[in-house]
Amino acid sequence: MRFISSLSKSIALLACVVTLVIGSLVFSAPAKAANITVTMGAGGLQFSPKKVTVKPGDTVTFKNGMLAPHNVIFNPGNSPDPSLSKALSHKQLAYKPAETFDLNIPADAKSGDYEFFCTPHRGAGMVGHLIVE
Repeated sequence: MRFISSLSKSIALLACVVTLVIGSLVFSAPAKAANITVTMGAGGLQFSPKKVTVKPGDTVTFKNGMLAPHNVIFNPGNSPDPSLSKALSHKQLAYKPAETFDLNIPADAKSGDYEFFCTPHRGAGMVGHLIVE
């Protein structure tokens, strides 16, 4: 009789654990990726915002503002991952008003501060920072 009682308790405990595991998988919502917009040439030769904090999986949309042309080059010498900096760089110049291009932050992106700049306007201080958390 004790064996049956002990077996019943074990089965009940196992059923509870299985229910909790399945429930956590079914009812947990996956994190939603963010889309952040950075305006190039906003109110002059600058990025707006100048500093953007993102997570792997997020998308950053760069939008052409005033005083075109603009592009976004990540400085491989001033970043936690030089190869990612090169991959994220958008060398092509944007000339049209409100022209956009997207940069997707890869799932395996190293965290840290990635400095970026606009090639034609770097000397004028058009520099920004992408912080990957």
